[in-house]
Amino acid sequence: MGISKSIAELVGKTPLLELSNYEKKHNLEARILVKLEYFNPNQSVKDRIALAMVEDAERKGLLKPGYTIVETTSGNTGIGLAAIAASKGYKFRVYIQDQVSEERFKVIRAFGGETIKLSEEPAVAKTLEETGGDFVAAIQALKEQVLDKEKDIFFVDQCSNPANPAIHEATTGPEIWQDAEGNVDIFVANVGTGGTISGTGKYLKSKNPELKIIAIQPGENSLPSEANPAPEEITGVHPFEGIPKERVPSTMNLDIYDEKFEVETIEAYRAAREVAKTDGILIGTSSGAAIYAATEVAKRPENRGKTIVAVLPDTGLRYLSTKLFEEEYQG
Repeated sequence: MGISKSIAELVGKTPLLELSNYEKKHNLEARILVKLEYFNPNQSVKDRIALAMVEDAERKGLLKPGYTIVETTSGNTGIGLAAIAASKGYKFRVYIQDQVSEERFKVIRAFGGETIKLSEEPAVAKTLEETGGDFVAAIQALKEQVLDKEKDIFFVDQCSNPANPAIHEATTGPEIWQDAEGNVDIFVANVGTGGTISGTGKYLKSKNPELKIIAIQPGENSLPSEANPAPEEITGVHPFEGIPKERVPSTMNLDIYDEKFEVETIEAYRAAREVAKTDGILIGTSSGAAIYAATEVAKRPENRGKTIVAVLPDTGLRYLSTKLFEEEYQG
């Protein structure tokens, strides 16, 4: 590889791994290939969009020396941006969801970033309460009531930034296609901002229009409700069907997927725990959700002999303070 001069040069080109032992254990007759995004320099798929959105802003003159980069996140985008900001000499501030693991806060601070819980910003807290948890509306309130009044900042806004899905179309999709030698029948990915599935899916469908795309959203029991206001959630995975369209980030192409697949948190936990033991990969909750969905799809008789590719967003090391690897916890 030679000598790199910046972590920006290390983003992407993550490996594609067949879950050979896992397939055997489950007697699967379809192949499951997983894109190990924790091989990015800051251990998540969000390194891709962090770099892409920063460099896009620099090219457009929206981000200049001395500016502060600002973002809202469930964690991994904040970590990626904090690292890129440090490497490029920018300050960084993140408004982060309250319920994410403590590791995320600590890593961002280690890179010199400032962390503010969403509940600690009055404009955001008020909007979330008034809208019943509309994250898109909360971001807009933050922008209009707080950030627009500040100088020398660049608000990344991954939920509406077109550089988000564009980098997946330019890198994630081609990497999968090349490494799988064009043998991809089904693509499985979580939906957070929708950038991964929209950009990667667009590229893969351009190569194989018959390819099926399966989009994951949390199951009903894994979302807050009156009966269960604080469930164990799948960090970074959000509903996109069954909610008002205005609550769906504009980076999510609602026409790209062929099937919605719901995963409960405990199902994601079990899959992540299992694959750690069968194939030696330590992954996070959203990655467990992707493996669970891919497994259930692989069991369908019509998918015998097919190749399923699933994106695994991050490392399990970000979840050691959660219940993910507590075997006794069964939901």
